[in-house]
Amino acid sequence: MSNKLLRNISLFGIGLYLLALVVICVAFHSHALQLKWMLWGIGEVLFFFVLTAVFYPRWKDDETKKFKWKVFLVAFVIRGLYAFLMCYYYYWETGVGFEYGAADSLGYHATAVHLSKAARAGYISYVFQYLHAYTMGWSDQGYPLWLTLLYTLFGPIWLVPRLFKALMSAYLCVVAYKLGARTFGERTGRLAAVMMVFTPILIQMCGTHLKEMEMIFLSILALERMDYLIRSKRYTVWNIVFPILLTGLTFGFRTIIGMCLIFAFLVFVVLSSKDLVGKKGKVITVAATLVVFLVFLFTPMGREMKIIYRLKFSNMNYQSEQYASKGLQHSELAKSWVMAPGAFVLPLSPMVEESPTHNKMIHGSTYVTNFLAFFAMLAIGIAFRQKKWRDFSLIGAYELSYLAIIMFSFAANSERYHEPAVPLIMIMAAYAMTHLRHKNLKIFYVYCGLLFVALVVWNWLKLSARGLV
Repeated sequence: MSNKLLRNISLFGIGLYLLALVVICVAFHSHALQLKWMLWGIGEVLFFFVLTAVFYPRWKDDETKKFKWKVFLVAFVIRGLYAFLMCYYYYWETGVGFEYGAADSLGYHATAVHLSKAARAGYISYVFQYLHAYTMGWSDQGYPLWLTLLYTLFGPIWLVPRLFKALMSAYLCVVAYKLGARTFGERTGRLAAVMMVFTPILIQMCGTHLKEMEMIFLSILALERMDYLIRSKRYTVWNIVFPILLTGLTFGFRTIIGMCLIFAFLVFVVLSSKDLVGKKGKVITVAATLVVFLVFLFTPMGREMKIIYRLKFSNMNYQSEQYASKGLQHSELAKSWVMAPGAFVLPLSPMVEESPTHNKMIHGSTYVTNFLAFFAMLAIGIAFRQKKWRDFSLIGAYELSYLAIIMFSFAANSERYHEPAVPLIMIMAAYAMTHLRHKNLKIFYVYCGLLFVALVVWNWLKLSARGLV
């Protein structure tokens, strides 16, 4: 990918955002974003596009070890500094040091404070008894247990878990490089890593007390280790056990993450070329994976999978019903089958004041994902065109299965539930951007026009649903 093309794409991204923001603020001036939310959004968009365009040309030709160190260190400094500053920012804004509208965060914190006191007193068994009795299931226990461990070791200090998130998020950039380079080539891996260093939402997660960063780290690392296992053909005990352990841990954060990891690995093995996995190897690997899945299935994790499917993923009209129950108009548009085609793009950036405070704060970050969704979708077509669909199968199977489950669930329009898809969107976008053809740019310009219209309509719908326009 040429430096000029990257700069042009970055300029398009910035220009489209500013145009949409101005038009929406003028068209719906009575409900325009407050200045501070505009500044947050502008900062997020400029931070990503400008720094990616500046640092990728500078780093792309570095020696591999030097490149990975630069990526990690710059990412960690940015994230660590952000986590530190946001403790004070949130305390100034909310009085409690937690993000806007904090609910789950405060619950996780209070639980971990209580359990860490018990752990320090030597009542370890009480910790597990409490989690079993007072949580909603296995997937609700992993993060409180992780916080309890940190609080037991370091005390109930807000900053400590957030610095660990910064560490995970920084190393995630290196993991993305390895996975992207091994799957699509060195150029793709390096662009994906640089983009992730400056991806706003992956930085902003480090300033909250939510569990998304941990589950993203575990899931992407699990995918990278699965990919390494098959491509390296080094079937050592550690190389086999480690991805299984990572997958098992994801069930303690969000059940569907673990399910999608197992599904993606099965697809990858079955579709792998004979050079990677022969027929005998495929049979053995698939059988072993199914055994692991059955082990999960007949544990509390498996029982929870069935419950979650019945309660949360069987009602495709959940969002529509929730909108209708609140007296909002256009609830028919919130049905899963209507929203599903926009899986990579949704939710769109909220640019009017009638939005949750946290969503307004990260609306620029959301826009970055909306913009890059085009390249992520284009990557699927390029993979088939270049006959690299076998290489793409691990990433593709995970991303598509996760997004499909989310879109046909209660969380179709939830920003938090879409965040685990962001790292692979970055890798896929990097692949498309490093293999662009001239005719692809024509489609890109059309997409930019459609995205502009979609942003205006999306924000009009938010106001119209409340009878404000």
